[in-house]
Amino acid sequence: MILAGFMVPHPPLIIPEIGKGEEETIRETINAYERAAEEIAALTPETIIITSPHSVMYGDYFHISPGKGAKGSFRRFGAGRVRFEEDYDTLLRDRICVLADAAGFPAGTLGERDAELDHGTMVPLWFIRRKYLGGRIVRIGLSGLPLSDHYRLGQLIARAAEDTGRRAVFVASGDLSHKLQPYGPYGFAPEGPAYDQRIMDVCSRAAFGELFDFDETFCDKAAECGHRSFVIMAGAFDGVRVKAEAFSHQDVTGVGYGICSFYPEGQDEGRHFLQAYETRVEKELREKAEKSDAFVKLARASVESWVKDRRVLPLPADLPAELRARRAGAFVSIHKNGQLRGCIGTISAAEDCLGQEIIQNAVSASSRDPRFSPITPDELKYLEISVDVLGDAEPVDSPDKLDAKRYGVIVSRGRKRGLLLPDLDGVDTVEEQIRIAKKKAGIREDEDCSLERFEVVRHY
Repeated sequence: MILAGFMVPHPPLIIPEIGKGEEETIRETINAYERAAEEIAALTPETIIITSPHSVMYGDYFHISPGKGAKGSFRRFGAGRVRFEEDYDTLLRDRICVLADAAGFPAGTLGERDAELDHGTMVPLWFIRRKYLGGRIVRIGLSGLPLSDHYRLGQLIARAAEDTGRRAVFVASGDLSHKLQPYGPYGFAPEGPAYDQRIMDVCSRAAFGELFDFDETFCDKAAECGHRSFVIMAGAFDGVRVKAEAFSHQDVTGVGYGICSFYPEGQDEGRHFLQAYETRVEKELREKAEKSDAFVKLARASVESWVKDRRVLPLPADLPAELRARRAGAFVSIHKNGQLRGCIGTISAAEDCLGQEIIQNAVSASSRDPRFSPITPDELKYLEISVDVLGDAEPVDSPDKLDAKRYGVIVSRGRKRGLLLPDLDGVDTVEEQIRIAKKKAGIREDEDCSLERFEVVRHY
C-alpha cells in the first residue's frame, strides 16, 4: 500500500558539498526537507518510489529503471565524494511492468542507456538516507505523453503495491517554475509566479483533479519540471481521501521549491479524478464537434472512416459549394488532451477540390504522420480537429514582413522546404517561427533561406 506521498524539489545547491554555504539561502526548504525525511523514516517503508524528471525520459514511453540496483554521485556538480548505491525493489517494479503490459500501457524497463542515478533521485535520497537507511527504491522517469497517462501510471503503481503487499512511500521529485526572478538562471516570465501559486494551492488542498487544468503552453512558459511527477503521484491516490500539508515554498534562487506531504485517509468514491476528467472532456468535445462547421465535420468523418474501417470517405454530395468547387492547400490538425496527435497538409492543391484535399489530409494526419503512431478507435472520442485552408503564398524579402500570429511561413533552400502555420500555441515570435520551419526543412539555423508568407482561414 502507499503509506504517504511527498512532493519535493531537487536543487543540487541544497547539498552542502555543492552549495558550500550558499545552501543557507534556502534554509526554509532544507528544514522542510528534513521534516519530510523524518516522516518517511517514521513510516519505515519497505519501498521508496521516486519519480524524477531527470531519469530516462521518452516522448511516448515511461521508463522504469531495470536491474538489481544502481550507483550515482554528484561528481557533475563538483562533489564526487557524495555517492549513493541503491538496491531496486525488483518485485514491485516487475509487478508494475506486468500490469502495464497487460493493459497495453507504454511503461517498462526498455531503453536505458545510462544506469547511473540522476540528481532528481539523489537529492531526495540525500535527505532520506540521513534519517532512514531501510527500504529499496523504484525509480521511474516521466514522458511526453498526456497528463492523463501520467495519472494512469500512478494508478498502476498503487495497484502493484497492493498486489505485492509492499508498504511504500511515494516521492514525487520536481522543481516548480524556473522563471520566478529576473536574476535567476532562466530569467523571469509572468507565468512563473502564477504557476507556483497555483500548484502550491492545488497540492496544499490535495485537489488533484485540478492538476489536469494546467495548460501545456502555460506550463512550458513557466518552465516547470515537476508537474508530470506530481500527477503520477496523484494517480497513486486515486479514489482515496488525502490529508495534505504544505511544508514550504521558496523562490529566492529564481526557481520554485515546494514541499508537501500527502497521507491517505480511506476510500473516497468522489476522488476518481481521471474518470471525472475524461467524462468532462468527452462531453465538451462532443458538444464542440456538434457545433463545428462543414470543413471540420468533413475532416472528422474522414478520420473516423479511416480509423474504424480503413476506408477513404467518399466525397459527400451535400457539401457547401466551396468544398466541391474550390481548389486549395489545406492542413488537418488533430489534438488529444491538448497535445498534437497528428498534422498533415498540402501547401498547394493536390486534389480536384478542397473537400477531397481535406479528406486525404485527414487520413494522412490520423495514420501517416511520422512523429506519431496511427490513431486507434478508442481515441476517437478524445480528438479535437481543426482545418486550415491556405491562401496563396507570396515571397517576402525580410522577416520584418512576417507576423507569427497572422502569417504562416515557408522557408526554402535548394530542394529543402519547410512550412509552419500561423498562430500556433507556444510560437510567439517570427524568430521562433522561422527556426521551427527551418528545422522541419532540414535547414541549419545559420543557413540563409528564402521566405514566403501566407494567410489561412482556420476552421474549428
